[in-house]
Formats: sequence, structure tokens, C-alpha cells
Amino acid sequence: MADFPGNLQYTAEHEWLDTSSPAVIGITSTAAEALGDIVYLELPEVGASVTAGAVIGEVESTKSVSELYSPVTGTVAEVNQAAIDDPSLVNAEPYAGGWLLKVDVTATGPVLTADEYSALVGG
Repeated sequence: MADFPGNLQYTAEHEWLDTSSPAVIGITSTAAEALGDIVYLELPEVGASVTAGAVIGEVESTKSVSELYSPVTGTVAEVNQAAIDDPSLVNAEPYAGGWLLKVDVTATGPVLTADEYSALVGG
């Protein structure tokens, strides 16, 4: 059974976000495990506008390429250069060092609690 941090919010597309300002966004351990070894990240640039539910980048692994969807609307405040330089951080620490970006949020899209997300993915 997967354990999802209760202090985070989740999307049906397997992204997570916290409630800090700016909000930190990443992909869940479920997504990281399903993708396998992540080898490349394509993320929006600092200053870019993102829209909740819209594609904001890609995660490439040894198995596939998956799109990233923004859980929020706002402006990108920071990207995780360490994860871009070493995408395996996303596999190793999806909720810590493997975060993807920080966004100054103006609106949040549909999100789930940890329990709701766990039920969705069969955790």
C-alpha cells in the first residue's frame, strides 16, 4: 500500500502540490514508479504562465514519455535545476528533492486529498 503525504494535494493526473507560497509541484511516487527510470524533464521557464489542467511539460523515462499537467493557474516562480540536471531525483525523492517547479498561484484546479488519491490509484 502506497503512503501519500497527508499535507499535500493531488490530481487525477498524478501531480502533487503543497499549500506554500509559491506552491511546490511534483509528480507522485505512483507516477514515478510507473514511469521507471526518469532520464529527462521538460519544464516551463521561470516567468511562464501556467493554467490548471493544461500541459506544462514532459517527463521522459526509459519506458515512455508522459505529459505533465498543471494543478494550478499562475506564474512559474522557480524550476528545480537539480532535478533537470539529475532527473533520477524524481524517482528517488518524488516528495522532497525531486520536486519540479514552484508556482505563484492565482487559482487551483480540481485536487484530491491523500486519502482520495490513494483510493483513486488503489493504494
